[in-house]
Amino acid sequence: MENNILKIAKQIQAISQSGIRFTKDHFDKQRFEELRELSVQLVAQVTDAKIEKIKDLFTCETGFQTPKVDVRAVVIENGEILLTKEKSDDKWSLPGGYADVNYSPNTIAEKEVYEETGLRVKANRTLAIIDTNKHNFPPLEYHFYKIVILCDKIDGELRGSDETQESRFFKLENLPELSVKRNTYELIDLIQEKIKDKQTYSD
Repeated sequence: MENNILKIAKQIQAISQSGIRFTKDHFDKQRFEELRELSVQLVAQVTDAKIEKIKDLFTCETGFQTPKVDVRAVVIENGEILLTKEKSDDKWSLPGGYADVNYSPNTIAEKEVYEETGLRVKANRTLAIIDTNKHNFPPLEYHFYKIVILCDKIDGELRGSDETQESRFFKLENLPELSVKRNTYELIDLIQEKIKDKQTYSD
């Protein structure tokens, strides 16, 4: 129920943000601003986040609201998968992060792996493009599309970074506790399937 309310609130926020951006009527703009404020109050009812933080998230952008793009890199070596331990929650995730302007998804994947783990890699192919409203992701502050890219290791030594505590390869059948807001166990299962069948998944 709380997840459904959060989805509704995010959709109300998106509609109101578009209305604020494109309406030419002063009174309609006021109504859209009130609608956005109601979306903030809805989120406050079903999360522990402070209302000031919710307002910052829901009012920091202008223009037509679209999903955020998150790029994640998959590096496999000797049947093990590369993960990084996040400083923010002490849990593990595929290297990656928000898509940067003026960078292709492949370049972002390569850059994120190097910055977070110390390894230099070359993007191979896209394994999946997924919607975080699916695949058992928890309620998130934004609606995300995740682009998952298979990369080939070139060289480098494993290390941590400003955002990660350490980096390590894990056996796929013995994964550590994942940071599920970044990647779920279901997503890891999907990655294994797509590596084997050499097809891209999109949903």
